[in-house]
Amino acid sequence: MVCVYGSRMLQCDHYMPPDRYNPIVEGYLRDTGFYHVSQIGVVQCQSALVNALIERWRPETHTFYFSVGECAVIMEDVTLILGLSTNGLPVTGPTLSSYEALEAECLDQFGVAPRKADCRGSFIKLTWFRALKDRLVLVDDIQIQRYMKCHIMLLFETVMFGDKSGAGVHWKFLPLLRNFTGIIQFSWGSACLSHLYRALCRATRVDCKEIDGPLTLLLAWAWIHLPFIAPIPSNPRIFPIANRWHNWERENRPYRFHTLDHFRRDLDVLQEGQFVWEPYAIGRTDSDVIPPDIRQHSAIWSATVPLISFECIEWHASDRLRRQFGLTQGVPHQERDLESIFSQMTHFSPSNDSVNGIIISNGFSHTNFTPSDVCNKIWP
Repeated sequence: MVCVYGSRMLQCDHYMPPDRYNPIVEGYLRDTGFYHVSQIGVVQCQSALVNALIERWRPETHTFYFSVGECAVIMEDVTLILGLSTNGLPVTGPTLSSYEALEAECLDQFGVAPRKADCRGSFIKLTWFRALKDRLVLVDDIQIQRYMKCHIMLLFETVMFGDKSGAGVHWKFLPLLRNFTGIIQFSWGSACLSHLYRALCRATRVDCKEIDGPLTLLLAWAWIHLPFIAPIPSNPRIFPIANRWHNWERENRPYRFHTLDHFRRDLDVLQEGQFVWEPYAIGRTDSDVIPPDIRQHSAIWSATVPLISFECIEWHASDRLRRQFGLTQGVPHQERDLESIFSQMTHFSPSNDSVNGIIISNGFSHTNFTPSDVCNKIWP
């Protein structure tokens, strides 16, 4: 599947069908915070729409530029579309590259380790996790927790993060799964959003040939905010919201063949009122559809803060997106050079500093900065 971007062809790497799970582990899924995202089925990619959105993405502000104003996928969208919490500790830690370290980590958590043939550098093939998951007999907590960790690692690659290979998942996430009861403490939603921002920023580069990342999040965001360009949802009363368009192509076959020019024209003539600034407000989304726990940490959704997933650190520019929170948008701050700020961020230890969601208390909480560049630094 390809999409045209100027004279280039961008490959749209959409995730593979999500992995199913044994109903026995449903309670464990809820305890880890991955129950809702595990319900998401196949959402067929519309590559022309993805490309049309890429053309309107501005890396310097992390926003889409439309005639009605700036907008972006925000933390609220991640929570409502995918069912992932944005509250918790930053998703970060050491990144080791040796096979010996990978082997030791897997032996500790699974009792077995992949062979070198089952790995690609620091990536463990999804086939290894699937085979192990299928072999496990769910007779006690140890086996169930190993099963759950396999399932979560598969979610990382197929739904939440995704890379261009689509065949393996980086083992750097495994140490965050050691303490099973602590898995829910991490801000997996903000990590997912940082990967989408990074993918969009890379896709705007002249030398880029493909886009990866959580494209289901991007597509569902476009369809719920721009309903006039969306396929007909199969079920408007379902959660997570991404599942409204589960297998949409079965009832909307002509939509698959909409071209880049088609979406370009629609976005070029976008009028006030066609973009839905608050799609989750009462009257647009039935309140009984959204589980009560989903809005529990809604206070942090408007924070202007970094989104963190190991070396992937991107800026949540909510100060430019006030209309998406039902507020009046003033003139945004001038862009600032955040290099020094990100440099400071790379020198604090998440284990020693108080972190609430992705709101960092040591000088960054609700601080209104705007991004200047993509930060490629790695946390110590």
